[in-house]
Amino acid sequence: MGVFKKSPEEKAAIAEMKAADKALNDNSTREFKAGIRDETPEYQRLNAAANEVAAKVGFWHGGTKRGR
Repeated sequence: MGVFKKSPEEKAAIAEMKAADKALNDNSTREFKAGIRDETPEYQRLNAAANEVAAKVGFWHGGTKRGR
């Protein structure tokens, strides 16, 4: 693939990462509004899922995967 082109697999992983980040951020907002300031089990579960998905996405596309 070219430097700026993404494969269908990369596009799917990026979409999955964005969905996981949105779920984590939505949960964080709800918990903050409810006065919860500690990391709840739900927050930890969503955070772990977001980190796992980010590991599949390349660094240049917002993930944590370095190199090929």
